Amino acid sequence: MFFVATPEPATAKVTLDPAFTVGPVRRRTFGAFVEHLGRCVYTGIFEPNHPDADEDGFRRDVLGLTRELGVSTVRYPGGNFVSGYRWEDGVGPKDQRPVRLDLAWHSTDPNLVGVDEFAAWSAKAGVEPMMAVNLGTRGIQEAMDLLEYCNIDGGTELSDQRRANGAPDGYGIKMWCLGNEMDGPWQIGHKNALEYGRLAADTARGMRMIDPDLELVACGSSGPTMGTFGEWERVVLSETYELVDLISAHQYFEDFGDLQEHLAAGHKMDAFIKDIVSHIDHVKSVKKSTKQVNISFDEWNVWHMSRAESKAPSGKDWPVAPVLLEDTYTVADAVVVGDLLVTLLKNTDRVHSASLAQLVNVIAPIMTEPGGRAWKQTTFHPFALTSRHAAGTVLQLAVESPLVSGGTTAGVAALSAVATFDADKGEAVVFAVNRSATDALTLDAAVAGLGNVRVLEALTYANKDPYWQASADDSTSVEPSENVTVKADGGRLTAEFPAVSWSMIRLAVGA
Repeated sequence: MFFVATPEPATAKVTLDPAFTVGPVRRRTFGAFVEHLGRCVYTGIFEPNHPDADEDGFRRDVLGLTRELGVSTVRYPGGNFVSGYRWEDGVGPKDQRPVRLDLAWHSTDPNLVGVDEFAAWSAKAGVEPMMAVNLGTRGIQEAMDLLEYCNIDGGTELSDQRRANGAPDGYGIKMWCLGNEMDGPWQIGHKNALEYGRLAADTARGMRMIDPDLELVACGSSGPTMGTFGEWERVVLSETYELVDLISAHQYFEDFGDLQEHLAAGHKMDAFIKDIVSHIDHVKSVKKSTKQVNISFDEWNVWHMSRAESKAPSGKDWPVAPVLLEDTYTVADAVVVGDLLVTLLKNTDRVHSASLAQLVNVIAPIMTEPGGRAWKQTTFHPFALTSRHAAGTVLQLAVESPLVSGGTTAGVAALSAVATFDADKGEAVVFAVNRSATDALTLDAAVAGLGNVRVLEALTYANKDPYWQASADDSTSVEPSENVTVKADGGRLTAEFPAVSWSMIRLAVGA
């Protein structure tokens, strides 16, 4: 009788030491995005006739899931939508607000949710609002007017208008995006780099005259594959460098049928971030500036944009809250999202803010039925757990990993990992992704630098079928589980990670 030996899993070696750090864990890394797009707002966060709606028409079930997700900031109201938006349409008595065409998504917006409603929802959800201004069809004056309406406590026409609309105190919104994807030809009022850079600079100057302590985000190019990428950043920052704090980055990933290629998304995001950093620092050097501009990665996610559900309506029909971009995510998609969070944390020295696009229904971790249930997509889990447990300082790990290749991407580390260390709490957390589409992976981590360690919790998110999807009828069959073998002994931590998996290991640490 012959026996075929099962091959031992490949091993990745990691060293964790609190002496080697990247930077602080930033709560703003765990932001999200609410745009007037599809059902994100209407029948998403806002549905007055829903059985679980509160006195302001907000769905309590969505508010609860938003808090459970651990969202820190929420960017609003777009996105492509903002480049045609008149903010004045969304304030005042609702029965007097105009109904408008939304050219970005070929829809109709009834303007039942606007600035004041979003501020009220943000307070209930416990999130920090991040506002975008329209630099497509509008400009400097409208941006300053919106800032005055939002942030001045009273005594001026616009602040008193807000008070009359039911908000006696200013909202104190600190983060402001100066437009959205202005290099994109799909954007209403899109501009070349010099046109946009000068407009953004003038807008920033005006807004800072009202509040010099704002945190302003200039538009970066719309993605790394854009022909404008690189030169756009150079020109825009040449005009705005001393006036802004951050430049935006947008990147989406899609599974085109090669799972191994899809699992390389975090590797691609990391390369994109490093490219942006090089462009920022080039301008800093040329200007001989002492200021450091950093990155707001304010749109990122898995988005299967080539599928039918991502196609906007057309023709004479302009529906309210149509079904748009309602991707149903797989376990593999969730592993990718977990890996993208690992990548953002690994770059916490330069990525100071990030926004998962989006929050509800539209390429989102939270889904709803109009008048019915709300449930968690697969992508909900790695985001919620990372947001809940990443704290303190991000550690700089030394990693030796086997390599995997798929599609056009070769030589990618099979292990993607980051660790955080909270000295006050006496806890370290390892977040790890096995990017291999086929093979298990052994982790061999040297943790003696942390002192004595004890495993508090070990969870993994994986499934034999990486294409399993959650639904309203079954969103709980596949959840993070303790089905991962972890040992801590003699300054070493070992674990076994299945293929296509995201894992979290929480450690109590001490002398």
